[in-house]
Amino acid sequence: MRDTTMAWQRSSYCATSGCVEVAQVVDGTIQLRDSKNPELPALTFTRAEWNGFQDRVLALAATS
Repeated sequence: MRDTTMAWQRSSYCATSGCVEVAQVVDGTIQLRDSKNPELPALTFTRAEWNGFQDRVLALAATS
């Protein structure tokens, strides 16, 4: 049997309960959920999609 346990991580910048949480799934996908509503379905991204998202966020932060 494969271990499918996920460790949800919250940003160290999160000072309130209204944050997003991220986890890497055993199959290599990345999941993102709302910490206020963890029972709702998480968004699922491939590794390439997640890397693209991170790259874009960092690029936008660099121009601010």
